[in-house]
Amino acid sequence: MGVNSNRAEDFSSQDTTLRITTESVMPGMEIHKVCLPPKKTTLQKLKQRLGEIFFPDDPLHRFKNRTWCKKLLLGLQFLFPIFQWGPEYSLKLLRSDTISGLTIASLAIPQGISYAKLANLPPIVGLYSSFVPPLIYSILGSSRHLGVGPVSIASLVMGSMLSETVSPHDEPILYLKLAFTATFFAGLFQASLGFLRLGFVIDFLSKATLVGFMAGAAVIVSLQQLKGLLGIVHFTTKMQFIPVISSVFKHRDEWSWQTIVVGFSFLVFLLTSRHISMKRPKLFWVSAAAPLTSVILSTLLVFCLKLKSHKISVIGYLPKGLNPPSANMLSFSGPDLALAIKTGIVTGILSLTEGIAVGRTFAALKNYQVDGNKEMMAIGLMNMAGSCSSCYVTTGSFSRSAVNYNAGAQTAVSNIIMSTAVLVTLLFLMPLFYYTPNVILGAIIITAVIGLIDYQAAYRLWKVDKLDFLACACSFFGVLFISVPLGLGIAVVVSVFKILLHVTRPNTLIMGNIRGTNTYQCLGRYKEASRVPSFLILAIESPIYFANSTYLQERILRWIREEEDWIKANNEGTLKCVILDMTAVTAIDTSGIDLVRELRKMLEKRSFQLVLANPVGSVMEKLHQSKTLDSFGLNGIYLTVGEAVADISALWKSQP
Repeated sequence: MGVNSNRAEDFSSQDTTLRITTESVMPGMEIHKVCLPPKKTTLQKLKQRLGEIFFPDDPLHRFKNRTWCKKLLLGLQFLFPIFQWGPEYSLKLLRSDTISGLTIASLAIPQGISYAKLANLPPIVGLYSSFVPPLIYSILGSSRHLGVGPVSIASLVMGSMLSETVSPHDEPILYLKLAFTATFFAGLFQASLGFLRLGFVIDFLSKATLVGFMAGAAVIVSLQQLKGLLGIVHFTTKMQFIPVISSVFKHRDEWSWQTIVVGFSFLVFLLTSRHISMKRPKLFWVSAAAPLTSVILSTLLVFCLKLKSHKISVIGYLPKGLNPPSANMLSFSGPDLALAIKTGIVTGILSLTEGIAVGRTFAALKNYQVDGNKEMMAIGLMNMAGSCSSCYVTTGSFSRSAVNYNAGAQTAVSNIIMSTAVLVTLLFLMPLFYYTPNVILGAIIITAVIGLIDYQAAYRLWKVDKLDFLACACSFFGVLFISVPLGLGIAVVVSVFKILLHVTRPNTLIMGNIRGTNTYQCLGRYKEASRVPSFLILAIESPIYFANSTYLQERILRWIREEEDWIKANNEGTLKCVILDMTAVTAIDTSGIDLVRELRKMLEKRSFQLVLANPVGSVMEKLHQSKTLDSFGLNGIYLTVGEAVADISALWKSQP
């Protein structure tokens, strides 16, 4: 057998393969040289890396090889998606958007009033928030089906975080200022993430975390509505399970049978309509119209029977007119600024996560793409503008978006139609809500949030990934028994711990040969796989960093010890070579390079040969630059495990 020239080669080398003619090697087997990646300067590497981090979708590809006029038009379409579909808009599309817009307006009006009360804000603020933000989103947003407005989770978090420090009843003006200021910072944070292409920040809120958080929040929100459903006047302001339940039974003398009858009757009606629409999607309009129908019927009932004197509280006076400016109420100084910033960031992350997830869900159904970074900027800018026009945090609502989609919405014009309907309500219909009972708002909120309890998703987490289920459970019980923001924080910590666990304790496998093939797979997974005499083949399934290098060294040495024990127990031949399959090692740092060096020296002292198989380009480059490859010699690095086994076996047989 001739000498195998299997050393690392520059990418520019033309001779990239060397055929082994020894009979010991599998017929037709080629031993390929392992090439280094193309040479690049540090600046080129940095540019490529930053491009992969911040521009994975290459948003500027459409501008290549275009005239200046075309680039200007594409730029307008990129910044304002309305210019994409606007020129092709037709009366047929307007008809569909008008129907869907009016349909979601019937849902948005009662939900806006209800969610504002959930945030401890005046009900009129909820309607203001259903007018201005949808108009802005229709110009800047890229989703055709997103129904914009207040949402339950963001309302709950804002209400719970602000009310811990400032009482909405004792200091209503200060509370309102903090709500608008928090909304401004939420929008600023969201827009900044989009502009700086930092959307991956919200990925730390995993699906498992959100499932638990939303379920816990839904339970707390529903329990809080018992105040209205039972007619209780003195109720706890705390948002934990035990204080809420204690308050319900502590004030049994305040329970009003009239309120209970009205509240639970309409709650059953709303839940029934929701169930009908879920079972028969074509009847989506039943659940969409149910909240407004409940408001109208309950208002007429209270007005006709004059039940106000019988302990059924009503909304009362709501001012008519457009959103008053609130820029003068934004407070950027004072002792409560930190609270406003913290509340804004938390509600901003939650609303952004929900809005983008909902937008992508319905975009996938209609086979179009939603640009996550543009969505962040659109949602952020509409919240910043909303904070200056008496609005609080808004985003894409799943319930409104589902109704919008099922009603046949074609473009964002449906949001404009909805805003127009809200405008008419603000200008002319506000006195009609005077006798609307507060209990109906509680029933609407319970019906809306009950859909957030996704027990099927929790069950799937348990079946598939126990760590994900742990994050889900921590989030759920944290929200339920500690507090909403701390529950969310605990869930994020568990999610980050899971990431660190995977990084610091990566998976390693012992591999064997599938008989009759040149394929090597995990021995514990494939019964057809068998050990190769004299070889220990290990696969590392993670990058090698400072955080896991010590663990990997200890684990590899343990694999070797266990393999030697197995050989002794089964009277097999001696172990001569350890092959590390580095296909899944996507990166390596200096600690990882030191690990490879030390491992080679330790094995060499024990008369074992260490071989690396299929190191990726970046790993290969660092090993070459650190001179580590020099110590491996001619038979230390191979393109595949199969080539390594074939070539080394042939070399052993050719030796005396």
